[in-house]
Amino acid sequence: MYYAHYFWQMEKKIIRTENAPAPIGPYNQAVQFGNMLFISGQIALDPKDGTLYQGDIKTETEKVMQNLNGILEAAGMNFSNVIKTSIFLMDMGKFAEVNEVYGKYFDEATAPARETVQVSGLPKGMQVEISMVAGG
Repeated sequence: MYYAHYFWQMEKKIIRTENAPAPIGPYNQAVQFGNMLFISGQIALDPKDGTLYQGDIKTETEKVMQNLNGILEAAGMNFSNVIKTSIFLMDMGKFAEVNEVYGKYFDEATAPARETVQVSGLPKGMQVEISMVAGG
């Protein structure tokens, strides 16, 4: 009974930051529920001027990770709080390049659970999109 009571007392909090791209649809950058943070998929879009970083998959991935970091920081978290990631790729043949950049943000002790899937299309013609779930 106690757990059910606690669950209903938790509040949903919208996380917004200028250090990640503004949403391009009816969603938020992230939603915090209790100590859990659900971050919407991020692409390589510069939050300051809207520049798309297209072409080099490593550059795209680095920008995506920077955007995710901006959202984590806005919620008072960092990459060590990340529990689960989902990586969406246009070309699974570029997995190793994405993994190389992604791996710089985690070590074996803090690496989250993850899946990586190939998709037929991503917003604005990008090659990679990453979403995260974190807890604090």
